[in-house]
Amino acid sequence: TETSGGSPTLNHQNLFLRQFLVKRLLNRLFFRKTEKNLGRKIENMAEKTVPTANGITLDEAQKVIAAARQKASEIGVPMNIAVVDAGGNLTAFAKMDNAWLGSIDIAQSKAFSARAFDMATKDLGEASQPNKPLFGIHASNHGKIIIFAGGIPLRQGERVVGAIGVSGGSVEQDQEVGEAGVAAF
Repeated sequence: TETSGGSPTLNHQNLFLRQFLVKRLLNRLFFRKTEKNLGRKIENMAEKTVPTANGITLDEAQKVIAAARQKASEIGVPMNIAVVDAGGNLTAFAKMDNAWLGSIDIAQSKAFSARAFDMATKDLGEASQPNKPLFGIHASNHGKIIIFAGGIPLRQGERVVGAIGVSGGSVEQDQEVGEAGVAAF
């Protein structure tokens, strides 16, 4: 309805204003409740313990890499060095200055291969030759398996908790540098 002056009645204006105020009040109440819940969730998270690493910690992985880098420097060969955890996931990686770009993936794949089969890639290579029990294994896992030296499992007692993979030199050099990393673990 309209007043005699042609403008909306105060009832329509009041209704609009009331709806606006109710919506605003509900929003404030909702956000206060949400803020309180968020605060409680943050407090609960702070009380929980931090999950442990999956086999090998970042600090442990970096010590392995540091020892491998030192050996690579001693023999004068720039290397790519990867450490994976118990799940085969990359935990730490180092590309030394002037190391081959093509060796980045090889180092990571060597570490994965050593963990996936819990054996050194050097031994995996020997077992995967023609007329050997693992012939053709390199074609598994989407071609990610490496069957030459440089990948070595990392063990805590009898349990494999990760692996190191090294690439950038000859297979003998890769193995030597990988063994230096394992010795630091």
